[in-house]
Amino acid sequence: MYGEKQIKPAERKKYLGTLRERIVVALTKGQVMEQGTYPEVVQLMKENPKATLLLNGDLDYSYISDYIAIARNNQIAFSIINNHTADTNIGLVLTYNHAIEKDEIFISKKKEQQQPPTKKKKGIFSGLKSFLRK
Repeated sequence: MYGEKQIKPAERKKYLGTLRERIVVALTKGQVMEQGTYPEVVQLMKENPKATLLLNGDLDYSYISDYIAIARNNQIAFSIINNHTADTNIGLVLTYNHAIEKDEIFISKKKEQQQPPTKKKKGIFSGLKSFLRK
């Protein structure tokens, strides 16, 4: 009402001040807080040197410091966004200042990528139960 008009303010609050159509990749807070970095994000930083890295300022510096170091090494601009009026689950965004229209911006979690699907172990009595049902 009193400030500058913004297009899609709810989307901007969610994505650390940028729009969904400008995002190369995004990670949730939980993904950023995992140990190590996502190799996909590192690769996308190298492939998009003119992009800007936005980091959620609600996260402790120890979680975002590795991504900051990678951005510095690749001469990528970065900003730590402290928006205490908006609550978002987004922890990291690699974005441009123009639309790129990428279909999938999220990366699946590391734990899901590394663990092969597990088979249910059958107990000693599982064969007996199926036999008794007949």
